[in-house]
Amino acid sequence: MIKKLKRIEVEEKLKSLGLEVFTPREFRDVFGVPSEIASVFISHNADSGLFLKLRNGFYMIKDSHPSHYLIANKLYEPSYVSLEKALSHYNIIPEVVYSITSVTTKISREYSTPLGVFSYQRIKKEAFTGYNLQQIDRAKVLYAEAEKALADYLYFVDLKKVSLNDRLDLKNINKSKLIKYVKLFDRPRMLNLVKEIYVEYRKPRKIY
Repeated sequence: MIKKLKRIEVEEKLKSLGLEVFTPREFRDVFGVPSEIASVFISHNADSGLFLKLRNGFYMIKDSHPSHYLIANKLYEPSYVSLEKALSHYNIIPEVVYSITSVTTKISREYSTPLGVFSYQRIKKEAFTGYNLQQIDRAKVLYAEAEKALADYLYFVDLKKVSLNDRLDLKNINKSKLIKYVKLFDRPRMLNLVKEIYVEYRKPRKIY
């Protein structure tokens, strides 16, 4: 006998399990129903307002408030938050960054969702390290260490995909750790970039 899914019970169970963001496969496994039943229920309740579609194959409970960082981790795996978002978080750059930027070993992607834009940039597998679980925005999320976020950023500067920010604040950066992460990319020019940013950082700042 196929289990009948009830809207209220489904919502309560997903929340109790911490599955505010889920895939149809996770839904099917939690409720023990066939894929077709899970798909029909999710689709119907996305139309009726219980669920919000983030992208194909990813949904969330509409009235829940999951961490945007957690969504970023889950929306495209494997990935961890890095680049400009992490640099802003660590006050390495002065700008406020609203979209969440991550790195991945898969092809680069960008997803525009009802909750904002989530972008993912590809790096080589050998450099996919330097992150850990951090408690940020009410959730434990995969987040780059400050030095790794900067190394990831310098990689894309070296590729000329982004321009070098001329207001980097390096006072809390461990230079030895930064160089260790930079070497993982095996691009000698990145070591020159490290020298360049430290030369610029040590120059007297103009006061206007």
